[in-house]
Amino acid sequence: MTRPATGSLWAATGAPMAPLPQLSGQGRAEIVVIGAGYTGLSAALHAAAAGRDVAVLEAGRIGEGGSGLNGGQVIAGLKHDPQVLESLYGERIGAQLTACSGSAPELVFELIRRYSIDCDAVRTGWLQLAVGERHLELIERRAAQWRSRGADASVLSDREAAQLTGSRRYCGGWIDRRGGTVQPLAYLRGLARAALKEGARLFVSSAVSSLARRADAWWVQTAQGSIAARTVIVATDAYTGRAFDALRRTVVAVPSIQVATAPLPPALRAGILPGGQSVSDTQRILRYFRLDASGRFVLGTRGSYADLPAPSATPAHEQAMRELYPQLSGTALEYRWGGLVAMTRDGLPHLHEPAPGLLAGLGYNGRGVAMASAMGRLLARRALGEAPESLDFPVTPVRPIRLHALSRVGARATIRYLQTRDALERSLRRPRPGASA
Repeated sequence: MTRPATGSLWAATGAPMAPLPQLSGQGRAEIVVIGAGYTGLSAALHAAAAGRDVAVLEAGRIGEGGSGLNGGQVIAGLKHDPQVLESLYGERIGAQLTACSGSAPELVFELIRRYSIDCDAVRTGWLQLAVGERHLELIERRAAQWRSRGADASVLSDREAAQLTGSRRYCGGWIDRRGGTVQPLAYLRGLARAALKEGARLFVSSAVSSLARRADAWWVQTAQGSIAARTVIVATDAYTGRAFDALRRTVVAVPSIQVATAPLPPALRAGILPGGQSVSDTQRILRYFRLDASGRFVLGTRGSYADLPAPSATPAHEQAMRELYPQLSGTALEYRWGGLVAMTRDGLPHLHEPAPGLLAGLGYNGRGVAMASAMGRLLARRALGEAPESLDFPVTPVRPIRLHALSRVGARATIRYLQTRDALERSLRRPRPGASA
């Protein structure tokens, strides 16, 4: 999939980056970070702030991958609930993982404050809303688990969900007030500027072709140069290439497509998400939506593996707009864009250390703004010499997915099947008459 940063709303509305150099010749650093997304730039920022000599290599431009193309939702936690994490990893490690992922939004907003990152940050909460009664028990259990661990969270009735969204399509949900939104590309570029301010070196158009261990250093090769370092951090997530083939095969890169309207008229805008929260729902192929700082309605869901999304690639988005907000019927879409999301076999992100001095973090399963920022800090802590057992996040082996070459075919078939089931269920539902906003 071509990475179409120039076609996105975020590229059109964000302040541009100053030009950055391409790596050329031979060089050295203490730490080399491969990939300038949230993970890589957070790692570089934290390591450089600790006084290390850090170089970052980005294959394209800053923001051409998923970190510059996502929905900008800052969500606490992981796909699995705290009790599931404790059952998977044991009570102690599961609790540490819960705390680490639950505090990830705080890291995002703290970095924004500390480095004065101008990215339209809003922290009024994240809503997860139920598309059917069968999801309410799961949502109530999830909210209760997080509340028992100190989260500012509440269960929502159908009426409360309607009041917060302006839509009558949901039968309830929960609000997690730790969450919020950012302009994702502006946040990413802000991290890049902060890393530069702390002394890191950033190189663009510097795709890595090979990585090899020689004597006491890792040598990272690009088309125009090479750089040696004691520690290398691979932070390429869904855009991991064949230079790191085993790592690439631990995730399935799934497309997510977004659309955005023009800024809505004030009267129309007032009735849609009046509190400024972002929303994800409980469809099998979830839909997520928000307003941007200019009042555009932005909605995303899974898409095709086509290159730049064309109007014919987004009928589900237009249908979702009409279902959620009938008042948006006839509203033209101003932007269409897409990026890749790294999905793991177990639905969890992973921190790997496949060899001494070689680290990697990836697999955020659609929750990358907060968790990738936290993963970058974890990777920096390990690169700075902190012991794995003190990271509050398990270090796991690299386990490629069997028959990975068929993963795109399987993902495409699964997406179509789940879309069909969601469409069938939607056809049987009607807006809730007692839940007027």
